[in-house]
Amino acid sequence: MSERLQVAIVNPGDRLQVYQALGGELAAIEPPVWAGLTATYLRQKGFSVEILDANALGLSPEETAQRVKEMNPLLTAVVVYGHQPSASTQTMPSCGAVCRAIKKLDPSLTTILVGGHVAALPERTLTEEACDFVAGGEGPVTVGDLAQALASQRPEDLTKVRGLYYRVNGGAASNPPAPLIQDLDDEMPQMAWDLLPMDRYRAHNWHCFDGLRRQPYASIYTTLGCPYHCSFCCIQAPFKVGEKLQGLKEAVNSYRYFHPRRVVDQLEYLVVKHGVRNVKFADEMFVLNPSHVLAICDGIIARGLDLNIWAYARVDTIRDAAVLEKLKRAGVNWLAFGIEAANERVRDGVKKGFVQGQIFKALDKVRQAGIYVIGNYIFGLPDDDHETMQETLQMAQDLNCEFANFYAAMAYPGSALYRQALAEGWSLPESWSGYSQHAFDTLPLPTKHLSAGEVLAFRDQAFNTYFASPGYLRMVGEKFGAETVRHIQAMAKVRLNRKIVSQPHSLGVAE
Repeated sequence: MSERLQVAIVNPGDRLQVYQALGGELAAIEPPVWAGLTATYLRQKGFSVEILDANALGLSPEETAQRVKEMNPLLTAVVVYGHQPSASTQTMPSCGAVCRAIKKLDPSLTTILVGGHVAALPERTLTEEACDFVAGGEGPVTVGDLAQALASQRPEDLTKVRGLYYRVNGGAASNPPAPLIQDLDDEMPQMAWDLLPMDRYRAHNWHCFDGLRRQPYASIYTTLGCPYHCSFCCIQAPFKVGEKLQGLKEAVNSYRYFHPRRVVDQLEYLVVKHGVRNVKFADEMFVLNPSHVLAICDGIIARGLDLNIWAYARVDTIRDAAVLEKLKRAGVNWLAFGIEAANERVRDGVKKGFVQGQIFKALDKVRQAGIYVIGNYIFGLPDDDHETMQETLQMAQDLNCEFANFYAAMAYPGSALYRQALAEGWSLPESWSGYSQHAFDTLPLPTKHLSAGEVLAFRDQAFNTYFASPGYLRMVGEKFGAETVRHIQAMAKVRLNRKIVSQPHSLGVAE
């Protein structure tokens, strides 16, 4: 008889609920980066692990539960992460449904919820969801400790599981926090790609505007964490105990590096083993440390890897044209910038500290290097009114980036805006799906001057205005050809319903 599987890691998902009609063909299907890294961390500690990517496989909660029952693991870790940290909350409905389905099918199976959302709200998650445990930090350390404690069959060992939240006498109890993983190269050097359905993943539509096939596709981290404190972002939630960063000074933050050689080794594996060309660097901020970035680029170039990469950058990190030239040579064809708002007063209100002139200069440098730009904009920040939102839309049209994402401001659990919303008594979504930018029940924040419905209606109309602009379509036709123009026109015709907006609007797809 074979030994019992120790840990099953489940990546749940319901693309149709999160994206409505966009979930079918337009939205990306991302490899579950945190599930893959956690699996590697556990393997390095000697545990047997399997990954069930229910999102990629299109499994219902009931089908997922049946697969888990057949695997019969000692512990099932349900991972609550999205395409990026702010998308963690919107996966909670499917995560909760999977936990309920597992308990209904086999109450003896032990489950733990892991991820950014649950780390932000561990006690609430334990109270509301049909899970046995919740991880209060990054996750891998807690899952490993818990698997070890369950294997020992000594109940007292649960008190030794770092970062664990659990039930005691009808209430919630917690253990001291888990430390951050510091030696990334040793403890989780790359994702457990052999446990993932690699044929199921596909790139964003805009990532392949130049006619490339959207599959195969992969996303990886070259760093973890973020050194910034934008008030609308929840990335720091897994690293905090209350308001303090876990084991780190606030100025240092949660930012850590994978060695460039490890990054390039992983890319070469993906190219050789799986034929991957389209790659996302999932770091919150890839273009930040020049020596780290250049070392990765040099490794890619030296090994002759033919890649189509996109990554995140900040306007105030774009300084050296030589770095941009090296990025382009390494295959970084797209950079995404969080421009957020045109009005400096609005940006300052959310700690987005750069001035207007930097935006145009930085993006001009990027385009001169032959790199395409994704501009990310947020409508409905606390100081926004109709005039300032119109300024943001006008700036988006003036910049005329090759692609743009238009978001409505959300108070994501774990962010400063969420804490402010609670303190001020602002209305928040009734369900976690309401935190999705594209769901029927999307409910953004009101501003000091506008209702949530006014913000969402403006955001949806801004998308229509941008992607129907003759100047934008002309630029796309010149750079990518007539077929891409037709694709964008078809994308803009996709209509999704909004609960708080009377008429359906077409929406963006790169959440």
